[in-house]
Amino acid sequence: MAHDGQDLTGAGEVLLPDLLALTAAALSPAEAILERAIALQKETLGDGTRVSAKAVEANQAATHGLAWLATYVESLRQMQKWAERMSGEGRFGELEQLLHQIAFGEYLAQIAGGIQMSQNEIVRLPDLGLAPADAEPLASDAVTTLIRKANTQAARARLAELMVEQQGATMFGASGLDEELEMIRDQFRRYAVDKVEPRAHEWHLKDELIPMEVIEDLSEMGVFGLTIPENLGGFGLSKASMVVVSEELSRGYIGVGSLATRSEIAAELILCGGTDEQKSHWLPKIASGEILPTAVFTEPNTGSDLAALRTRAVKGEDGDYRITGNKTWITHAARTHVMTVLARTNPETTDHTGLSMFLAEKTPGTDADPFPSEGMTGGEIEVLGYRGMKEYELGFDNFHVKGENLLGGVEGQGFRQLMQTFESARIQTAARAIGVAQAALDTGMQYALDRKAFGQAIVNFPRVSGKLAMMAVEIMVARQLTYFAAYEKDHDRRCDLEAGMAKLLGARVAWAAADNALQIHGGNGFALEYAISRILCDARILNIFEGAAEIQAQVIARRLLS
Repeated sequence: MAHDGQDLTGAGEVLLPDLLALTAAALSPAEAILERAIALQKETLGDGTRVSAKAVEANQAATHGLAWLATYVESLRQMQKWAERMSGEGRFGELEQLLHQIAFGEYLAQIAGGIQMSQNEIVRLPDLGLAPADAEPLASDAVTTLIRKANTQAARARLAELMVEQQGATMFGASGLDEELEMIRDQFRRYAVDKVEPRAHEWHLKDELIPMEVIEDLSEMGVFGLTIPENLGGFGLSKASMVVVSEELSRGYIGVGSLATRSEIAAELILCGGTDEQKSHWLPKIASGEILPTAVFTEPNTGSDLAALRTRAVKGEDGDYRITGNKTWITHAARTHVMTVLARTNPETTDHTGLSMFLAEKTPGTDADPFPSEGMTGGEIEVLGYRGMKEYELGFDNFHVKGENLLGGVEGQGFRQLMQTFESARIQTAARAIGVAQAALDTGMQYALDRKAFGQAIVNFPRVSGKLAMMAVEIMVARQLTYFAAYEKDHDRRCDLEAGMAKLLGARVAWAAADNALQIHGGNGFALEYAISRILCDARILNIFEGAAEIQAQVIARRLLS
């Protein structure tokens, strides 16, 4: 990729002068647009005191668009903090500067012209109720300069050129994390390269469960107890460490990066809502990998509407419960030892108030008999991707659960207990999305370097290098947003908004990266033998589980308008 330091479009130098000052100056106009949009929707949809959940739902084009606008503005804030931190440490080199300026140029242009919520849903400022006069802050010199000059073909080409020079690096552009977290990253990156990447595609094509030896390795490495307190058998590490581990394992294969998700959910449930006896009994076993949990929440006819679930738990004279009902999309159900089951204990209720959470013990199954426990049956759901743990439908018929395994010992707390886990679960899912996106970039970059056409490597063609550059930019944006959510969680601050934004953006970035990497492969990308075909299938689920994109936008909008 020949580069002479000039933008062939005539927009000037590739690297903008006084970049940090320029991007800092562009933040205020973006924030002003967001503040105006929030105020207008409160005025339009509210009753003078509040905006109801029904109003948010009935006006999804505007309210979900607001969620995306807020996500973009927060992303730019976090990129600015990252850039200033890297600059202060003397690590804000040319590559990092290009990542930063292209991110600002692109996201500001989308704020002004239209944010893509999905492939055929674009939200524009008038959709948010903004008149032309409301958009005047975007006419500032800083914003117009960045929109015109920051994300040019020459800038993308230079970024791709630097990425080629850094082939083999852990990631393109420094993460900005501390030395301890980078050491953790390197450890799990080495494991993924040695033990996961060479076998992941075979597991996918054969639709096989991830081998137990991998689970045993992860147990020894402490993956299942990373964030569980030391006095309860874990390592007591930060959510940021969980993010880094999830990134790198998912970069190897999303199935391996997701093995700890159910342990994270179960541990969070028990830490937040369990009795002291439940904590001391279950958490050391989860941390060590002695027992594997699975999450049993979703039902065939409720989906994301968990408050409407119908599975019932009836308390007997012996103080124990019998669970009856059907569940679906239960990941890794056959192998596990305990299920976190959400069921209705008060049959008089039709909302979340009658739900309770149980730690339901079961016998791990085998290939021949996957569900040997009495009162429980199951069948596999065949899926496109995310295959390494398998998905199941489960049926319960008077399934026995000890009374002492009612989480917290009090009925009616299940929905509230589950809500407390969503911050961590969505941060972890955002991290998995970053890992999948990075795998797509790795795969797309290598193919672009190896594939020759018209006498040169296809990485030299602008439409190819541009795709790779934008993958790297958006991965860094999603990464900084996810690290911020983890930071807030580690400092005991409410972060459902930040976690939701990280998950919302990360899932879209993963899908875009996988789709573009497959496009770089051309026809070969459509062949099952190429890893990118698996990565594309794996990326697609990220916009659905742990809260579909539409549900995620709904939650964000409700918080913004509350």
